[in-house]
Amino acid sequence: MSLLAIRGLRGGYAAADEIVKGADLHVEPGEIVSLIGPNGAGKSTLLKLVAGLLRPSGGTVTLKGREIAGLGASQVGRLGLSFVPQERNVFGTMSVAENLEMGGYTDRAHARQRMAALYAQFPMLADKRRAAARTLSGGQRQILAMAIALMNAPDLLLLDEPTAGLSPRAAEELFGTIVDLNRSGVAILMVEQNALEALDVSSRAYVLVTGRAEREGRAADLANDPTVRDLFLGGKAGPMLPGTGDTTPSATGKLA
Repeated sequence: MSLLAIRGLRGGYAAADEIVKGADLHVEPGEIVSLIGPNGAGKSTLLKLVAGLLRPSGGTVTLKGREIAGLGASQVGRLGLSFVPQERNVFGTMSVAENLEMGGYTDRAHARQRMAALYAQFPMLADKRRAAARTLSGGQRQILAMAIALMNAPDLLLLDEPTAGLSPRAAEELFGTIVDLNRSGVAILMVEQNALEALDVSSRAYVLVTGRAEREGRAADLANDPTVRDLFLGGKAGPMLPGTGDTTPSATGKLA
């Protein structure tokens, strides 16, 4: 049984504004799965439909075998799924500790224990626990945003363009953090503008076009597929070079 299974998912921001148009995809336990594709393909909208921030107009979404399509975000969160949006993902005027407390509001009985575990996992957060979130660097804020989501002890983490706006070095470090999270047992479904870097850390990936998954496969295969690279990654097929820091369009594959 898949951890997350999406079949024929449809929806958008209004009844007449259907952006996702019958998407099918799945995430298995322990996987990192990336969604790549051009602007307007519906990648972020799909995550919001799954997370309960938008109500689907059709299709099914099951988490650990349970139907969650149409449930609200708080209900979905209690069932083991957490979503980290691209923007407004921390409370800037609140301290790091207060942000984590907000993330644990659905399970206050275990909040202190989980905060202690996250401080051990992310020493930077422990060092800055009294600092206002707005004083953190971009990469540090993204780590805090993920830690807030982890306060619910999710089985699956949805990440919406986690490296957006970060420097190449900060983005590389954040991808390392994402890999570490996955190794700790959290499956990840990620929309990411740095397509090649996302494929480099992923198990599988989907190419989303006009609201549908047009191609699926092993991430390494898609990264070296000439058609995928020409259409979405801006370059010819070739070996993946993780951590090179190359910022040319063909190496970053940015889909801003």
